[in-house]
Amino acid sequence: MSGSYFPQWRLRQSTTDGQGAVIAADERLPAPQTLAMGVQHVVAMFGSTVLAPLLMGFDPNLAILMSGVGTLLFFLLVGGRVPSYLGSSFSFIGLVIAVTGYAGSGANANLGVALGGIIACGAVYAVIGLIVAGVGTRWIESLMPPVVTGAVVAVIGLNLAPIAVKGVSGSNFDSWMALATVLCVGFVAVFTRGMLQRLLILVGLLLAYVLYAVLANGLGLGKPIDFASVANAAWFGVPHFATPVFQAGAMALLAPVAIILVAENLGHIKAVSAMTGQNLDRYIGRAFIGDGLATMLSGSVGGTGVTTYAENIGVMAVTKIYSTLVFVVAAVIAILLGFSPKFGAVILTIPGAVLGGVSIVVFGLITVSGARIWVENKVDFSNNTNLIVAAVTLVLGAGDFTLKLGGFALGGIGTATFGAIILHALLKRRG
Repeated sequence: MSGSYFPQWRLRQSTTDGQGAVIAADERLPAPQTLAMGVQHVVAMFGSTVLAPLLMGFDPNLAILMSGVGTLLFFLLVGGRVPSYLGSSFSFIGLVIAVTGYAGSGANANLGVALGGIIACGAVYAVIGLIVAGVGTRWIESLMPPVVTGAVVAVIGLNLAPIAVKGVSGSNFDSWMALATVLCVGFVAVFTRGMLQRLLILVGLLLAYVLYAVLANGLGLGKPIDFASVANAAWFGVPHFATPVFQAGAMALLAPVAIILVAENLGHIKAVSAMTGQNLDRYIGRAFIGDGLATMLSGSVGGTGVTTYAENIGVMAVTKIYSTLVFVVAAVIAILLGFSPKFGAVILTIPGAVLGGVSIVVFGLITVSGARIWVENKVDFSNNTNLIVAAVTLVLGAGDFTLKLGGFALGGIGTATFGAIILHALLKRRG
């Protein structure tokens, strides 16, 4: 039976039996515990999965819905063997804003152009997955060693930083409220424990939201939150689907994001392998294909590009529950939430200042996670190759260095990504 496509999911009666209270990917908990864990994973992915579409002018309801659909597709492609949740990717934000000219609030008027690019990215990602499934991952690890992947991840946060700061500079109240939001998230991160600490973005956002309502709605210090849309929204309805527009320039600009997603997913799968003690390398190609197809499917109806989520890997690290059936439950819950306009209306009441404050933290965390890759892999910066690759990549991305070839323009994240790969290939010492 071990040769079957899906595992048999042996039942474990509690999280405290057995060796080290670990629930493996091919095991399952009783239904009530599985449901509870599914809810916990939805809460863990919620903050980032909603934040990314809001920053790009996408429908957050649809993003939540497609995160669930994408997770189920991923589950099928990997045969239920790799525990992962697919949520909105932040790697697309800077480039989507660049190709659509999005102003930072409300719906994105040029959404279709971004969707065409997201589909192109998903296709490139899936093709890379097919190659990996055939020949393995060694060539990727050679092209993108830790010094490169760390720099690329850090660049995403640095490139997005001006967007976050600009978004909270509308008024003096907004600027102070953004800093208050940062403090809310910081206090949750430092002074709480357990799952509350794991959900620092979501809990911090809720605290800042309440503070904003008191100061703006109660004391009249800022633009009040309008709850009329929440009262008028239906409990059940279909989200706003959109049609992609295939524009060559936008597709060429967004397709290289696949390289970033590959580095991200590879790191996540290696992390899960280390935590579970199971070698998941043979599923990496299928994981890339699943993530790529999920991104294409999401983009084809108006959703964001998706990626495997570190937030949910963090939950697994805390709970030691790796059962892949938990992610099926989480995906179904997300799909149900996606069909609730009232849920979407609540999300859209989040003030821009609060959203901007959370963005400052999230983009900062992304930047630091790149440095963490260097630390964990003991990248040697006394080596001049590593030093030059990291230094040049960070400045290209942070400065949004753009290269133009005819009508095609490669923005800061793309330039930094390819620059890091090419620089390392040219400068690394052989033998």
